Amino acid sequence: MNKKYHWPGESRFLGYLYILPGVVIYLLFVLYPVLETVRTSFYRWDGFTVNRTFIGLQNYRQLLIDSQFLQALSHNLIFIIFYSIIPIVLGIILASLLGRRRLPGMTFFRAGLFLPQVISMVVVGVMWRWIFNPVFGPLNAFLKMVGLNSLARPWLGDFNLALPSVGIIGTWVMYGFCMVLFLAGMQRIPEDYYEAAELDGANEVQQLRYITLPSLRPEFGVALITTIIAALRVFDLVYVLTRGGPGDRTLVVAFLVYRAAFQQNRIGYAAAVATVLTLIILLISFLILRFQSRSEE
Repeated sequence: MNKKYHWPGESRFLGYLYILPGVVIYLLFVLYPVLETVRTSFYRWDGFTVNRTFIGLQNYRQLLIDSQFLQALSHNLIFIIFYSIIPIVLGIILASLLGRRRLPGMTFFRAGLFLPQVISMVVVGVMWRWIFNPVFGPLNAFLKMVGLNSLARPWLGDFNLALPSVGIIGTWVMYGFCMVLFLAGMQRIPEDYYEAAELDGANEVQQLRYITLPSLRPEFGVALITTIIAALRVFDLVYVLTRGGPGDRTLVVAFLVYRAAFQQNRIGYAAAVATVLTLIILLISFLILRFQSRSEE
């Protein structure tokens, strides 16, 4: 006979009571704002008047033909290269160098490489804005010092270099997270695998290809989802560094939401853009998880 066991004197509903505060906080501060944003996207509203005008899908139709939205979305897709692909490649390389062999000062190197991930993005933006300063910035000063005056530029003001300049900062921020994630995954790979591979004559590159990379498949999924989400929802770095400029060369979707809502008072349109961005993030996350689950079958 099946029996349900619980601690003597405790109600079976006590577990639900424990999670109730977290559920209430989630409903009030996460789920409700999301649903309210979706509802607002079907209205025309300036954010000040009480009355809203229901316009159905008009905000979404306008969004699909808005050249600024399409341009901002294309910039976010480019940022995926800098926020996701390059950091993952750097992360696996650094994890391979630091994870297989015990080196003096290993903890220091790990902490130092991970440091950009824990610094506030506003601080990161202010610091790199100083580094890229065309007049007294250390980057241009170094280029001039070594005789490369022709390479000195107003990096954040150049129409061709502003976007990759911001993207490189994103790479600097995200690669430490990928490295630590892969290092943690490498700890669960049995050392016997590498010893057997060495006895069979496999070199370091072959061990990385046939042992390390296949074993880190779950970590790759987490890294992809986390870094792609960071690339799609980037705002604070762009706000501090360029405000979407020069022109709209660094405009991203999150900054377009901010500008439409708080500078142009187009709350309904901003809500529609935010809703579409959320759906894109959910779709990409679902596809990555689905592909990962199929590859593990």
